[in-house]
Amino acid sequence: MRRQVYAFVLAAGITAMASTAWAQVPEMPLGSRVLASASTGDGIGYPVADEILNPTLVSPAGASINVVSAVSSPAVSASPAMIAAAQPAKPAGDPGCTEKVPPAFVQPGALPEAPSAYVPLSSHCKFELFLRRAYSPYTFSSAAFEAGLAQMSAQWPQYGGGMQGWGKRLGATLADTESRRFLQTYLFSTVLHQDPRYFPSTKKSVIGRAWYAATRVLVTKGDNGRDQFNASEFLGALSTSALQNAYYPQHYRTVDATMDRFTGALSSDATSAILREFTPDLKRLFDKHCPQKIQTFEAKLPIPEEDKP
Repeated sequence: MRRQVYAFVLAAGITAMASTAWAQVPEMPLGSRVLASASTGDGIGYPVADEILNPTLVSPAGASINVVSAVSSPAVSASPAMIAAAQPAKPAGDPGCTEKVPPAFVQPGALPEAPSAYVPLSSHCKFELFLRRAYSPYTFSSAAFEAGLAQMSAQWPQYGGGMQGWGKRLGATLADTESRRFLQTYLFSTVLHQDPRYFPSTKKSVIGRAWYAATRVLVTKGDNGRDQFNASEFLGALSTSALQNAYYPQHYRTVDATMDRFTGALSSDATSAILREFTPDLKRLFDKHCPQKIQTFEAKLPIPEEDKP
């Protein structure tokens, strides 16, 4: 107990002496201690004088203490340039996690001659795009419409008729769509470093634009900004066609049926790319001649902007 009291008294004495000695040192601005002045070559702050870098203060005990002082320099203020320099850098033209391709990425001659203008999507953004497509109201409405067409055309007769048969067709259609989007939009595009978005054409003629859109099943943009073989498209379509054998009727699980679905998926994607290419033109024509009431109703639809008719 006595040793603890002695240790406490000794620690209190050392603390008091240290506090007294530190009180003799002139108070310095916080900016001069932690924010060094920049040189004139940086374009920020003031030039650093030699006497600022190694000032000497004499303590009452005669010991010299080297500190950084702002006596010889003007007060350092947080200028807008310094604040901007302290902010985290963000790539110019960063598109974020969006389905729409920024116009700067599709300017004539911008890609692939200058891939540095291209900002690739991160794996997180690719997964977010998959989720947006998966939970889009357009996905469910389109699947319901396709299930109705399949039932009217007697496709998959093993599923039967009525609401029960329509429900089975709806489930199969949704499984096709969601698995395809997960494999192609996220998994393979992330592993193979490819962009799952559609890049509009810079051509002027209708035939040139249509040909460009149809060939997007063969060519896509890589994360390096250059054109490359669309392996994500082929692997996604082939994997989904093989996965469908797990829940399709027995009659549709043959190799020939699987390859037919594979080629059908590629042709369907080519048609979808052509529609995507000319959808902005159709929207402008529709908005030009559409009544105001219909435009107001369209704006209120809970559908992503790129999916709206």
